[in-house]
Amino acid sequence: MTVSRIVEKHGNNRENLLQIMHDIQDAATDRCLHRDVLDELSDIMNIPVADLVGTATFYSMFSLTPRGRHIIRLCESPPCYILGSDNILEALRERLDIGIGETTPDGLFTLEHTSCLGACGVAPVMSIDDEVYGNLTTGKVNAIIDQIVENQIAAARNRK
Repeated sequence: MTVSRIVEKHGNNRENLLQIMHDIQDAATDRCLHRDVLDELSDIMNIPVADLVGTATFYSMFSLTPRGRHIIRLCESPPCYILGSDNILEALRERLDIGIGETTPDGLFTLEHTSCLGACGVAPVMSIDDEVYGNLTTGKVNAIIDQIVENQIAAARNRK
């Protein structure tokens, strides 16, 4: 979907900017907001590129650099930390062989920290894309990653 179609879908009003930027980012294969796309959006909506970049860098859900197909966000709030998010981070680092802010070489996963996912009652917590996972253990983390990888393999087979 083109930038102009996304803007047309939501309406060319500044109050729709966040949803427009989400849709543009979701449409990008590398899940980021590229400079040329921000230039085009600026022209269409008559919003300075600096404002668009400021918006993109303020909200953690946006990225100006390429990211993986699946975004893993590990909560680093005090409840999650107290209940073992550091162990979960170590399990993710070992399993994916990446650190915070990095993407796996196959482009499947990007690992990020987030300040809170609003699920403190089931800490430690992480989200992958729009799904929240709680009461995490290292075993659960590996099972979740295994399932996503298996789903990717099955989807690739079905496309053939």
